[in-house]
Amino acid sequence: MNKLVNAAGLVVLSVVLAGAWFFSQATQLRAQGAQSVFDAKCEMCHAKDGSGNTPMGKNMKVPDLRTKAVQSKSNAELSTVIEKGKGIMPAYGGQLSKKQISAMVEYVRHLAKKK
Repeated sequence: MNKLVNAAGLVVLSVVLAGAWFFSQATQLRAQGAQSVFDAKCEMCHAKDGSGNTPMGKNMKVPDLRTKAVQSKSNAELSTVIEKGKGIMPAYGGQLSKKQISAMVEYVRHLAKKK
């Protein structure tokens, strides 16, 4: 009986670890995809680090995406800005899927952690 319990415990632990690894890999792939989209569509104004410290960003006074003002917005609010645009920022809803927009929001959150 004890061997059966230990074997079951190992199976459960293996499943949990495999799930954690898969989640980690999926998150990393989403972040890499989001970074590629950010680099292609956002970096020119918002800068690679999200600071807005580019000639275009300074000229248009884009917000630093890493600040509390931006980071305190809900995921839904950030998604709406990406999807529909805001001010002079173009809308990307026609170019990005809902999953891509969600990954972009996750990436914007990630930028604040790098500050």
